[in-house]
Amino acid sequence: MPGAQDAPDAKESSISCVIPCFNEAANLRQLLPLLEDVLWSTRMRWEIIVVDDGSTDDTAAVAQAWCELPGFRCISLSRNFGKEAALTAGLAAAAGDAVIVLDGDLQHSPSLIHAMLAQWKAGAEVVYAVRQQRSDESRLKQIGSRLFYKLLNSSDRFVVPKDAGDFRLMDRKVVDALMSLPERSRFMKGLYAWVGFRAVAMPYTPEPRAEGTSTFNARRLLSLAIDGLTAFTTWPLRMVSLVGLLFAVLALSYGAYVILDHLMFGNSVSGWATIVVSLMFFIGVQMIFTGIVGEYVARIYEEVKGRPLYVVRCASGVGLEADKP
Repeated sequence: MPGAQDAPDAKESSISCVIPCFNEAANLRQLLPLLEDVLWSTRMRWEIIVVDDGSTDDTAAVAQAWCELPGFRCISLSRNFGKEAALTAGLAAAAGDAVIVLDGDLQHSPSLIHAMLAQWKAGAEVVYAVRQQRSDESRLKQIGSRLFYKLLNSSDRFVVPKDAGDFRLMDRKVVDALMSLPERSRFMKGLYAWVGFRAVAMPYTPEPRAEGTSTFNARRLLSLAIDGLTAFTTWPLRMVSLVGLLFAVLALSYGAYVILDHLMFGNSVSGWATIVVSLMFFIGVQMIFTGIVGEYVARIYEEVKGRPLYVVRCASGVGLEADKP
């Protein structure tokens, strides 16, 4: 095994790398050897945990083949539960003093791990990678991203860093804090910011995706954005109340105007078209507001059912847990 003769002493710090995957078999064949070489060069104890999120290709088979070597683990979920659930499964299994999360498509380069570890050893408890530019994205997606972060950070309690993804290093105490959160509707970017700790940003430029295409289409991105907004903000509910109050004041004012106009000048009350259009407008607004309230009720419904966030079909390999007595 490359670098086995330079393996660190068991008392030194350890690293866990968590890789959530969905149909990334071709990319894993390239990523795992690169990541292995980088981890051996750190001279620390390490483990690589691949979480197969119900893939329909050979992702599980590729990961399980590597599990014949020490330090590799594969956790296969019973179906596709989504990236947030797969991340949670990987973090729950990680045993390292530092946990690094990276995607399996090679856009998160393993070569940045040394820089992350240097910041961690200098005292940082979270080191998160931030995209330097978004020139590879459409104009519409860039505008949507800016609007999303502006709305998400409308609260002053904490700030979710703009353009920061899941590529990050976390100290063991940060991972333990994340695992102590009981919610099932998990928006990981928000949870990273909510738990706090000393965080350091590390600018980077994502590498081109090695193989395949991303499964995050516009519909899934919109769904993720709604999950984030409803999980960490309540301003949509306050907006419903404020707009409702505004419309009520306008309606009462207009009603008073019509009555006074009739009493003072004798004008007949008319405007059938105005009444119909106004009625349709207010009904439409009411349905939109009911939908906003419904989004929050749906989150409550998901929480009270108490179902597990994910189900593990099988697990193989031995990581850092082999060092436990």
